[in-house]
Amino acid sequence: MLYRNRYRVESTRLPDHDYAASAWYHIVICTKDRRCWFGEVSEGTMVLSRLGRTAHQFCAAIPEHAERAVLDAFVVMPNHVHAIIGLLPVVSPEPSPEESLHAETLQHQETLRATSLRGSGGGVKNQAMADRSPKAGSLGAIVRSYKSAVTRWARQNEHEAFAWQPRFWDRVIRSERELEATRRYIVNNPLQWHRDRLYPSHP
Repeated sequence: MLYRNRYRVESTRLPDHDYAASAWYHIVICTKDRRCWFGEVSEGTMVLSRLGRTAHQFCAAIPEHAERAVLDAFVVMPNHVHAIIGLLPVVSPEPSPEESLHAETLQHQETLRATSLRGSGGGVKNQAMADRSPKAGSLGAIVRSYKSAVTRWARQNEHEAFAWQPRFWDRVIRSERELEATRRYIVNNPLQWHRDRLYPSHP
């Protein structure tokens, strides 16, 4: 079974991959302790709960909130979400001479500010905080925003105990053949639910 036994979250990031780079990504986001918040599968069809419908709607709306994101196939399962997300290339318009001068001025000011912070002993802490935050427009930032939106809605609608797993699983899709296979896997996921690694009875 495609991707079976691969949802281990301890090493989800490729160490040398830029997750803000243009590519197709297959992501899997799981609820904490695999708790089935989003509904149930009945006769091979996913029947969404109210929270599940919200998770579905928010996933469908990702391209509305992430400028470079393109959403392909996705499915909300009882305790996880599968999605194929594409990141479009960054288009950088040629800056005018005035914009270039402004950018140079800002860069100079930021360099002076960074030097001041290091001198005051705050630079290391601030850099560590920046390193933990996903780059704007990256896959991590998109997933974090989605998870936050669903969590916020859940807490505001009598699901105070709802929570996600801290991380998410991803795979960089490297060919058209792999993209088609991933689409089929996602579409057919409800039909395979009882054999899925994330089915609650599995260890």
